[in-house]
Amino acid sequence: MSNFFDKLTNTKSPAELAASKRTMTPREDRHTKLKIETDHNVIEPSEEEIPEDEGELTVDIYDRGGYIVIQSTVAGVKPEDLDISIASDSVTIRGRREKIEEVKEADYYYKELFWGTFSRSVILPEEIDEDSSEANLKHGLLTIKLPKKKKGSVQKLKVKVN
Repeated sequence: MSNFFDKLTNTKSPAELAASKRTMTPREDRHTKLKIETDHNVIEPSEEEIPEDEGELTVDIYDRGGYIVIQSTVAGVKPEDLDISIASDSVTIRGRREKIEEVKEADYYYKELFWGTFSRSVILPEEIDEDSSEANLKHGLLTIKLPKKKKGSVQKLKVKVN
């Protein structure tokens, strides 16, 4: 059976997986830091900014003309477990993904999902109007729409008399 399984899946047999499952690299060791590139600089989080026990979200950030879109997969996270902080030049997404079922470490064949707290902060390439921003969660995909501030617009202030 081992030969058939190897040929069929081009991988180890169930018995070989069971024997080797305790030597797999832990999820935290494979964690990579992502860089955010803007026109003028590269922002790379320092070791102090990413706690070892906190995951970092992967994101797509793209331009849609009048607004910037940030998307991230947050499957298994309830909307009330997400915290999105927006400033005119940055966005921070924080949350927590809870395990539904406790599994003993020795019972894992593979362990690639991240459970627990996570966050991601990004510096935006343009200023946005944080008051008109929207966030939507559908089928595990978080989509944040950030309207850009109009360039060259002048804000007039009225002078009050005291």
